[in-house]
Amino acid sequence: MRRYIGVVADNRRWDKLAPRPGDVFVCTPPKSGTTWMQAMVALLLSGDPDVAPNPSVTMPWIDHRFRDVDEVMSRLAAQPHRRSMKTHTPLDGIPIRDSAIYLVVHRHPLDVHFSMRRHVANQAKAPLAWYYPDDPDLCYQRFLDGADEGADYDSACLAAILRHYRTALDLSARPNVHRFHYADMRRDPAGTLKRLAGILETDHPPALMAELLRASSFESMRDNAGRFVPGSGTGSWKSEAGFFDSGTARKWEGRLSADQYAAYDAAIGAALSPDERAWLEEGAGA
Repeated sequence: MRRYIGVVADNRRWDKLAPRPGDVFVCTPPKSGTTWMQAMVALLLSGDPDVAPNPSVTMPWIDHRFRDVDEVMSRLAAQPHRRSMKTHTPLDGIPIRDSAIYLVVHRHPLDVHFSMRRHVANQAKAPLAWYYPDDPDLCYQRFLDGADEGADYDSACLAAILRHYRTALDLSARPNVHRFHYADMRRDPAGTLKRLAGILETDHPPALMAELLRASSFESMRDNAGRFVPGSGTGSWKSEAGFFDSGTARKWEGRLSADQYAAYDAAIGAALSPDERAWLEEGAGA
């Protein structure tokens, strides 16, 4: 595996994970629908519309270096039910096993950037505050100039997002790697939940699926932030409901100059084919 070691995450922690058949991994760049996908997985695996996933405890971020790795692994080993975990590491930095399921979610890179700004501002203690200064132009330039390794890997810069996307494309032919897009999840939440239920091989009656769909809506998660926000109740966030921001798209409109957008356009155009770019930015429903 390629090593990804940053300020927030360290993928060497995967070396301590004892795999279990049926493990489910939610694999995304930051602010790309991670918690939303985790909520849907928890709802489908439990069949309980009132489930409280408490994701940082029961569905932990494996690479997160601020939790004791042995404690995390002991907690996962003690779970009697089917397990789910999350990671922001590109897929060439995590073990890919035939017995596990990998749910990969991507989002328009510019939406990721502006959502990440809000995310860092909402943290009570923000380890990446240095990377996201109050100067919006400097903040955006770091997004464009950042590398896909080291501290920049944690930052959701464009290079890190593109590497995550490329590694997912490289593994997309595997039957246990399933790609989703944030925009498609917003456009067709019912279809997303149905597709996910098939991947997880969960079978619930239509009436229950309707309840799970309501519970997994962006609005329901925001209104019940205490159930769904990672680290809920620990003082990690200035506003737990604010963790979900607005959930909207095209956040950059009216906030970037023509030259700033042109720089992004040139960078992503050089990195991806037109079809690859269209999917990363808008999903299959574009």
